[in-house]
Amino acid sequence: MNKFTHFNEKGMARMVDVSGKDATVREAEAYAEISMKSNTLKMILDKKIQKGDVFAVATVAGVMAAKKTPDLIPMCHPLNISSVEINFKPNEKENKIAIISKVKLIGVTGVEMEALTAVSVSALTIYDMCKAVDKEMTISEIKLLKKSGGKSGTFLRKI
Repeated sequence: MNKFTHFNEKGMARMVDVSGKDATVREAEAYAEISMKSNTLKMILDKKIQKGDVFAVATVAGVMAAKKTPDLIPMCHPLNISSVEINFKPNEKENKIAIISKVKLIGVTGVEMEALTAVSVSALTIYDMCKAVDKEMTISEIKLLKKSGGKSGTFLRKI
């Protein structure tokens, strides 16, 4: 198999040909956090946000985003994702919510971008649902935590 490149011999952008790769179980886990005022977090936890259950809506948004990643990121391959899981960890001491996504499939390319897109859109959804009460929320720390499967093996972020 040729070395991966997103450019053809004429220097034009292209999607990498992954047809010669073996299908393996591939998983990725990504992280993001959103910081907010203490009252905003309390309203989320007490389900007092007027637009509805923030975690339920942000979960659906994250799952949908993972499935739509190739529509958003030009060189991502459309994938037959097996599962997407979104988890929220509120931290009342620091007035923030950690968001963790886990994406899995059996395929020839990884799901890192899908996991990263899932946490990003989940965080954006939280912002959208809460912006009427807190426009100063900050989304940060978007990063890949772990990935496994494929020729490159396992990546585990050192914490």
